[in-house]
Amino acid sequence: QLQLVESGGGLVQSGGSLRLSCAASGFTLDYYAIGWFRQAPGKEREGVSCISTSGASTNYANSVKGRFTISRDNAKKMVYLQMNSLKPEDTAVYYCAAQFRGLCPMRGGLYPYWGQGTQVTVSS
Repeated sequence: QLQLVESGGGLVQSGGSLRLSCAASGFTLDYYAIGWFRQAPGKEREGVSCISTSGASTNYANSVKGRFTISRDNAKKMVYLQMNSLKPEDTAVYYCAAQFRGLCPMRGGLYPYWGQGTQVTVSS
């Protein structure tokens, strides 16, 4: 059974850093594009970043460019989101999602598999 489990969230002060992890199990990660999404209370879910199957292609939302870095280790079946220079507006539940042979889309509706999410809270 395909499963994604996020970890690494927490409470951090503005300007701080966190690294989120997405652990994959039950499937071969190599064949899946992985996206990171977030949803803040009262707001729509938004795409944060995504990475292609090989890692050769990445995309970022304008709001996180230059601050967040996505990476993957297919051998370890892990995907990471390094978040630096965090701002209070980054506060949200962060989800990773998988799309088979995806081309790294930033639209959540194109991802059929989702993790349960991890809370990130950035205090001012």
